[in-house]
Formats: sequence, structure tokens, C-alpha cells
Amino acid sequence: MAAFGFEDVAEKAQKLASAPYEAPAEIPKFMQTMSYDAYQNIRFDPEKSLWRENGSRFQVMMVPPGLFYRHAVKLNVIDSEGTHDIPFRKSDFTFADPEVAKRVPANLGFAGFKLTYPLKGKQEQNQFMVFAGASYFRGVGRDNSFGISARGLAIDTGLSGGEEFPSFTEFWLERPSPDAHAMTFYGLLEGESVTGAYEFAVYPGEVTRLQVRARLFPRSSVELLGVAPLTSMFYYGENTGRPRGEWRAQVHDSDGLQIHNGGSGEWLWRPLLNPRELQMDYLMTDNVRGFGLLQRDRNFDDYHDLQARYELRPSAWVKTEGDWGPGQVVLVQLPTENETNDNIVAFWRPQEKVVAGQKLEYAYEVQFGAEGLGGNPMGHVVNTYVGDGSIIGGGAEKGAYRILVDFNGGVLDKQRPRAPVLSNVTAMEGGEVLEHFVEYNEALKGWRLSMLVRPATRKSLSLRAFLSLGDETLTETWTYRLPANNDIRIAE
Repeated sequence: MAAFGFEDVAEKAQKLASAPYEAPAEIPKFMQTMSYDAYQNIRFDPEKSLWRENGSRFQVMMVPPGLFYRHAVKLNVIDSEGTHDIPFRKSDFTFADPEVAKRVPANLGFAGFKLTYPLKGKQEQNQFMVFAGASYFRGVGRDNSFGISARGLAIDTGLSGGEEFPSFTEFWLERPSPDAHAMTFYGLLEGESVTGAYEFAVYPGEVTRLQVRARLFPRSSVELLGVAPLTSMFYYGENTGRPRGEWRAQVHDSDGLQIHNGGSGEWLWRPLLNPRELQMDYLMTDNVRGFGLLQRDRNFDDYHDLQARYELRPSAWVKTEGDWGPGQVVLVQLPTENETNDNIVAFWRPQEKVVAGQKLEYAYEVQFGAEGLGGNPMGHVVNTYVGDGSIIGGGAEKGAYRILVDFNGGVLDKQRPRAPVLSNVTAMEGGEVLEHFVEYNEALKGWRLSMLVRPATRKSLSLRAFLSLGDETLTETWTYRLPANNDIRIAE
């Protein structure tokens, strides 16, 4: 039994919440302003990894401060001898530039840590999870490359008053047995508005699972609390226009938001956008069972990018535990002019107001992997195409859009090609559904829904659609909101 655990971290967080906020001390200015290449030339020596000496499956590599990582994080180990800190040693790092090495202080500290594990072979330590920067962490399944990020907490994301970024300021890593398949560690979160205690238990594999227990202590009222936030990138895709000069078919780390609503049992899919201006959607839930940003396009031909390999980027799914009650899954989509910016955020927001003095507790699991995250049994969306509804191939209605949605998988695959499958389409915000029909798509061994729809003048186009057979719902609900100011050219 470890001498230190979650309740100890919670006691620290609660005590901090009753005191004024003190920002972490920043690292030297020259390290904050160094270039990306200069920072990358500071490398941790894998031979110095924590627990390497006894051949542990789990090993820990340290992340140096610098560039985006502007303050140090205290790291501790919990083992049979108790709890003790991990000292910073410059000799654990290599420096390509001797001038940088000379200026780095001997007590610099760490920005975070990387976990390694033999995912692809007993003789190879593979990085599968990184905690570094504010409350950010990234994970991958066995066959993924890094992409999407998660966070401990999001505060006021997308609001005009600006976003607050609380940070993990201290971690405690429980030393696992050398042949362990799971590892436990704890994190202390500090921010101007909230403090928090976190317990993590990680299980690396084809799907890497991170079990999370969080206890939050608001210092002050929070307008928009984001629980279990996910952060990703969507530049363009099959449902958008292609930026001028781009040769790649699509560029994104995720292509849609999936939600499983506990109250209704509904599975919902929202394709992502790169809007021309901030777009925020609040999707009502009752005891949400899960939500995630998924990368469903899994073929090289979807992207044709030999360097980025977007088809290998992981999906991330948040599986909730217990009754989370009423709330909203919030989708924040920001405009971006390139693929270097994470412009997509999704998180859950409680319906009740968050005020000082409360104690909030959540348990959930974050899964990183490729296929089938969330266990959706319904027919699911594989393609969404949006085009002009007033040209040949689209239609003959001025101001309208032709939208095609391909479904397959799940219970839909059990239907014969001539089955009397029906399309169900609803327009909101004054939109008009001019026609809709569904037909079997032999090429994809699925079903294609075709819609001709027209938004109200100068309004967004908001739609919901699903397929059914008699009284049986066959697919998840496809939902879409196309802003009036978009990159789909409508002929005049």
C-alpha cells in the first residue's frame, strides 16, 4: 500500500483553493523565446529514463522547459521507501548548442514527462503518453502516431473574456513492478479560478486507456467549466472547400464529434468545420455516457500525405463513470489558416452553476486508439459531402445546398439492398428541406442519404438526419450546422 495517494493530493488542492492564487515561477526569458529548432536540440537521454535500471516495462523520460513550456513542474516518485522528489540534472540531457547548455541553470526543473512501454516489441520502449504544458496530455494506441490532445480542465474556452489555462504543477508517480501492465500517478492542478486533485491509472495497448478521477475546488465562480476537454485540429475535409493551392485531399487530426447521450440512448455525429469565425455549439445531454473527437477517415488515400500520415492519428473517446446529470457537450470551432493550430475543442459542461466553495468530482476514462472507440452499435457516418444545390449534379434551387451522407456499419449492415430504408431529415433555424431520399450505395456496401436544403436568408443551415426501417432506428443521428458565411460557393 502506497504511503501517499489521492486523498493527500485532494487535501493540498483544497488548502490551495482557500488561499490567493500564486502563478508558478517562470523559467529564464531566453528559454521562453528560443526557436522551435533550438528547443528541439535539447534532448533527454533515453538511457537516463526513470526505472530503466531494472528493465521495467514502464519507464519515464523527462521533458525540458522552454518555448511553450514556461514554468517547471515538480515530479515525485512514490515507492517502498516513501515519497521523494526527482532531481533535475543537466547531465540527463544533451545540448546541441554549447551556449544554451552553459546558460541553462542547474535547478531548471522539468516541464513534464513522457511515458514509454514496449507496445511493439519486448526490446523497444515506445512513447505512448506525454504530460507537458498547462494541463495538456497526449496519448496514442499501439498503431497510432501522436495527434489529438486532452486536458485536465478547460475554463471559459471560446468566451470573449478570454480563456484561463490552469496547470498541473506537481505530479507523484507510483513506481510499478517491473512486469506491470498498468501504472498509477497523481496530479495537482492550480489555476486562478479552480484547483484540483487528479488520479490517473494508465493501461497502454492497441487502445490506450487512461482512467481519471478528478476532484475540483472552485476558488471563484466559473462561467464555462469544461470537464474532460479534448483539443484537435481540423483544417479542411471532404465536407469543406479545399484551400487555394492545396494538393492534399484532406488535412485534419479529427473529422467529427461523437456523443452517446445516456438519457435518450441516442448516438450523435457532428462533422467538424474550419469556420470563418468562431462557432460554438452547446449540445444538450442527460447523464452523458461518452463523447469524443474521432478520426474516421483511416485510409492513406484520404490524405496522400507521406509526412503527416493523418490516417494514423488517434481518435480520443471519453467514457464517463457514474451519473453526470444534465449538462451540455460544448463544441468550440475556431478559424485557422493552416494545420499548425489546434482549432477544435470539445468538453462537457455541467448544467448547474459553478461557484466558489463547491467540491466537484468526476470519474471517466480517456481512450486513445483507432477503430471502434465508444462501441457505437448503430450504422455510422463515413462521408459527408456539401455542395451547391443550384448547379448540375446538385439541383436547380437557388440558394440551396446539396448534401450527401454515406452510412454503413452496425445494424445497418444487416439490411438487404432492397430493404425499405427511410430517411428522416429535420431542418432548424428556419431552414427548408426541399427533398431527401436514401438509396443503397453498392460501392461502399452502405446507404447514401441525399438532401436538397435551403437555409433561411442570412442564417446558418442546421440539420438533423438518421435512417430507419419501420419503427427501428438504424443509424446514429447526423447533425450539421453550416454557417451562412462559408466556403461552399453558391452560384447566383
